[in-house]
Amino acid sequence: MKKNNAEKTLINISRRTFLQVTALLFGLLLLSAALTYFIPKGEFGRLADGGTNYLEYIPRGDLGGISPLRGLLAPILVFFSEDGLTLLVLSLFLFTISAAFQVMNDVGGIRALIGAVSERFSARRELLLVLIAFLFYSFGSFLGLFEEMLTMLPIVTALCVLIGFDSFTGFLCCILACGFGFAGAVTNPFTVLLASEIIGVNPMEHIGYRILIFFVMFALLLAFLFLYLKRLKKDPSRSLTAAHDEKLRASAASILQSAENGESDRKLRRIYALFLLVSLALIVTFSLSASLRGYTVVFLTVYFLIFGIAAGAAACGDIRFVLKSFWSGLLGALPTIVFIALAASIKFVFDEASVLPTIVHQINLLILGKSPVAVALVIYLIVLLLEFFISSSTAKAILVMGLLAVVNTGLSKPMLVLLYTFADGYTNVIFPTSPVLLISLSMIELDYFTWVKKSVPLFVVNLLLVLLFIILGVLFGY
Repeated sequence: MKKNNAEKTLINISRRTFLQVTALLFGLLLLSAALTYFIPKGEFGRLADGGTNYLEYIPRGDLGGISPLRGLLAPILVFFSEDGLTLLVLSLFLFTISAAFQVMNDVGGIRALIGAVSERFSARRELLLVLIAFLFYSFGSFLGLFEEMLTMLPIVTALCVLIGFDSFTGFLCCILACGFGFAGAVTNPFTVLLASEIIGVNPMEHIGYRILIFFVMFALLLAFLFLYLKRLKKDPSRSLTAAHDEKLRASAASILQSAENGESDRKLRRIYALFLLVSLALIVTFSLSASLRGYTVVFLTVYFLIFGIAAGAAACGDIRFVLKSFWSGLLGALPTIVFIALAASIKFVFDEASVLPTIVHQINLLILGKSPVAVALVIYLIVLLLEFFISSSTAKAILVMGLLAVVNTGLSKPMLVLLYTFADGYTNVIFPTSPVLLISLSMIELDYFTWVKKSVPLFVVNLLLVLLFIILGVLFGY
């Protein structure tokens, strides 16, 4: 069985991206610490049962700003706060998922799954494209995969070129489909589950509405794909990646040869089909059970830790290779803990200085009397703008959902999760601050501005549909 180089991690945050996001979050931390000296202090009232009454605000003029030392040490101190255990569990969750999929890629599991679909429908090209797009769309929607798909892009683009299309078609079926699935999420661990965990809501609540969105947005993706294929069929010279495709045709056969079928591939498909189905079953089962719901992330962490390694060992029979690959995946995801710590420390600073109640109180006053639809659209816009600067879903989830959890928005918690998911997803395939987008475009030798120009109609329609779903969701009590 061919094993890939485990040194190449699936999640590979570049130094530039890491420094940019870290600097931005650290700047926000410093700004937050400085604001504690100017924003009035206060505290929430108490309910009869001892709980916090977020609607009652009590000014505290006797309090000062946070000490400079505690402000600088906030990314460390936050792990010793009341949110520390949750942050630690979430960090371990992200690490184990990243590592498990690193193993799945390195032993050939992802390639085998794609190869199975390609082999069965190679004679029906258009149907094959639909199935590949749906597979990657589902990877994003159900499992939260995105960065990982960069390793699959060369195979998908080579396949598309060999069956008569072009590399841009492969980009649409792979990266764009996965990005759309990331936003049209049903059980995405990095958006739906993470945001639901932070805000304290059952991720399976009103799941039917998200499933409806899932299929509508997939239909929009297919419409864009086949409109491009229609133009390509009429005039092949209109291909956006013609120069790259000429070079690819010479090497496509050797690229696809690494995913040839056989008994080993059938074994891989059986192992990882079962592995993924069980993980989805666990998500659904734990989310539906009131007694188990709070342990969903913990059990998923244990599952991916144990069976991510076990599945890899069963697939390749080399436990040393699997452990090396798993460790490589852990290291690849390591920068995310810096994002988690910095993002969480902003809320920690405001809590320490008793500023958060004042901010929440002001937001409550700002949206007081506003229609729920207007509130929903404002929140969506805020997260959308934040996405331009912070591409990390984890960092934004902790920063945004932690605040929305205590703000009296008048919206349901499932709606707040939906707003966050909408704003966090589609921007991954349009904003220039998305590393995955820029890397994938460079892999098919397509200029970013050309992509923006060609995709404007898609994202205009997309935005209109998102706004429609937000409005309908508010009006019908989602």
